Formats: sequence, structure tokens, C-alpha cells
Amino acid sequence: MKGPSKNRPLPPLNAIRAFEAAARRSSFKDAAAELGVTHGAISRQVRLLEEWLGPPALFRRLSHGVALTPEGRALLAEIQPALERIARAAAVHGRGTSGTVVLRVNALATFSLRWLVPKLGRLREAHPDIEIELTTGGEPVDGLAGDYDLIIRGGPDAFHGFEARLLLPEERLPACSPALLRRQPLEEVGDLARHTLLHVASMPRLWRDWLAKAGHGSLEPAATLMLDHFYLSIQAAVDGLGVAMAPSTLIEDDLRAGRLVTPFPDISLPSRSYFAYTPLDSPLRAASDRVCGWIEGFDSTPLTQIGAP
Repeated sequence: MKGPSKNRPLPPLNAIRAFEAAARRSSFKDAAAELGVTHGAISRQVRLLEEWLGPPALFRRLSHGVALTPEGRALLAEIQPALERIARAAAVHGRGTSGTVVLRVNALATFSLRWLVPKLGRLREAHPDIEIELTTGGEPVDGLAGDYDLIIRGGPDAFHGFEARLLLPEERLPACSPALLRRQPLEEVGDLARHTLLHVASMPRLWRDWLAKAGHGSLEPAATLMLDHFYLSIQAAVDGLGVAMAPSTLIEDDLRAGRLVTPFPDISLPSRSYFAYTPLDSPLRAASDRVCGWIEGFDSTPLTQIGAP
């Protein structure tokens, strides 16, 4: 059988990538968001590919999105396996330097800031052949623009094409600075009436629910302070501005360092835990599994042992 010609012309590879994304999503707009380009750029690349191949067209342009023609479906059936093989070949040889692989991670911003980033140095020491390329976001796992090898979100949830894995359990409980307790002790839940309670705008019922569970549903604090995000309320607690309703996972380092204490460690609210979502077809599943195992095995001494005042 005659082998492939060295001079066989190839279609424009950027156009191939644009075509595959548009075909998979049935939308030039969604393909543009995935690839980080404009709608017009996708349209131009697809038109370039259609001109290179010649008629018939690859897509039917609809009022809402696009649909593949029979010729477009036939081309997609050939292109997708080829792109998969290229991705796997790149993974085998690594995408980093000095024999490392680059693991693309997308995680919630607060989790990244309060838990993951401070530990990246220790993660690299444990797995020097894995480089973390970290971005933050809060979009649904199956709605992210771009390809990621590991996505960290709340859970448990189920997404088609992804495997879910519990990383870190989570609960929420009051936390404050030791200096605040020295000024204004918290010996029982009723003492919170003399304190400022720190709230998170996206979860305004947390304190109300916790107080109800603690048997003090009618308690009125001396003051309240509303903040946008958990990392702001945690920092405000560290700075002695009040008592935060804090996610247990995100304050572990502060408890160990003595920046925060938990005055009522035996009363907590259940919460969605942190889960890893890994694409089933990711060529870096093995590296993702190793990172997940490291996160799961990180020292997780119970808060009742490290955070009591």
C-alpha cells in the first residue's frame, strides 16, 4: 500500500479546531467562548475550511446556532479521533519542561485563595513532575469555556462525561480571633449577643440557621457586618472585626497558626463538600488522580482538636 505523501497538503489547523468546537457545540458563539476568541473569528475559520475543502458546505446556518450537513458530520467523525490521538501523544511526552506534565486546574476562587494556593509548594515537593496551571471560576462543570484536566467545585453533583470524587468534607461553624475572645469572652452561645456577626452576602441565612440549631433562634447580635465572599469574612474575623460563620476546610491553616479559634466546635452546619470532577476522556487522568490523592491525604486533624479556645 502506498504510504502518505510528504507533500500532502493539510487543511489550516486553526480552522480544524474551530470547526470541531462549533460542530460539537452546534454554535459558533459557544465555540468562540470555549476557545477564547470572537464569534467572528470562528465564522472566518469555518469559512476558510469550507473554501479549502470546496463545496458542499459543512454547516447549515440556522436562526439559533448551526447544524452539520452530512458532509460536516462525516468530517467531524474523522477529525475528533485524530485530535484525541494528538492530545494523548502530547500527554505521553508531557506539556511542561524537564519531563513534567502541566495539569490544567479550575477551582473555586475562595478555595484556591484560602486552601490550594498556600499549599502549592508542598504539592510540587510531593509531585515534582506535575506543574499546576490554576485558574479560578464558579461556572457549572459542564459549562466551562476551555478544557481542564481537573475541576474543583461543590458536590456531590453528576455531570455527563465527568467522574466525581470527594476531596474534602466541609461544615460551617463560628470562628473568631483569640484577641477578640480576650476582649469579649464567648463562654456560651448567648454571649454572641455582645458581638458583631460577620455575614456573607450570598448566604445570608447561615447565622440564622446556626443559631436555630444552637437553640438561640431569637438572639440579636450587637451588630452585623455583610461582606461579599467567604475569604473576606474570614479575613475580617482574623482581624478581630467580629465572629464569622466559616467553612471548616478554609480555616484549617488559620486554626493551626492560632489566627482563629472555634468557640463552639461541637455545633456546626452541614455543607456541600469539595469534589474533584475529572473528564473521563482526559489524557492526564493519572496525574489528576495523584493530585486528588494528595489533597485527600493532606493533614485533616479534626477542628475540635486544633481550634478550641
